[in-house]
Amino acid sequence: MFNDIGPLELLTIIVLAVLVFGPDKLPKVIQDVTRTIRKIREFSESAKQDIRNELGPEFKDFEFEDLNPKTFIRKQLDGDELGLKEIRNGFDLKKEMAEVTDAVNGRESEAVPSSASSSGSAASGRIDMTKKPEELAKDERPPFDADAT
Repeated sequence: MFNDIGPLELLTIIVLAVLVFGPDKLPKVIQDVTRTIRKIREFSESAKQDIRNELGPEFKDFEFEDLNPKTFIRKQLDGDELGLKEIRNGFDLKKEMAEVTDAVNGRESEAVPSSASSSGSAASGRIDMTKKPEELAKDERPPFDADAT
C-alpha cells in the first residue's frame, strides 16, 4: 500500500503527526486509523465475495485484478498462442530504424560502400552532410542545410 513512500517522507509524516496531534493523543489516533483501514479492507473483501457469489459458478476464477488492462493482457498472452514472442525476438528495431533513416536520407544500405553512396547522392544533386569539416577540400565550402537554420 505504501510502496512509494521513502524514508524521508515517512519521517516527515511522523513529525507532522506529532506536531498536529501531540505525543499524548498520537497512539489513540494511530489505533483509530489502523482500525478504520482494517474495516475498509474487510468491507471490500466482503463486497468482492458478494459479487463473486452473484456472478455464479462460471466466473469462479474471476479476479478483480484482471480488470486492470495491463494485467488482463499479460494474463491472456502468457500462453503465447499467437507466437508474439517469436515475432518480437525476430524484429531488430535498430536495424529497421537504420534502414528507414538511410531511405529517408537517400543513402544506400550498409552493403554498398560509402564512396558509392556519396557519389550517387552527389550525382542526384543532393548535398552529402556526412562529410566532416576536416575532410573537405581546401577551397570547398561546408554544406548548407536550409532546414537547420
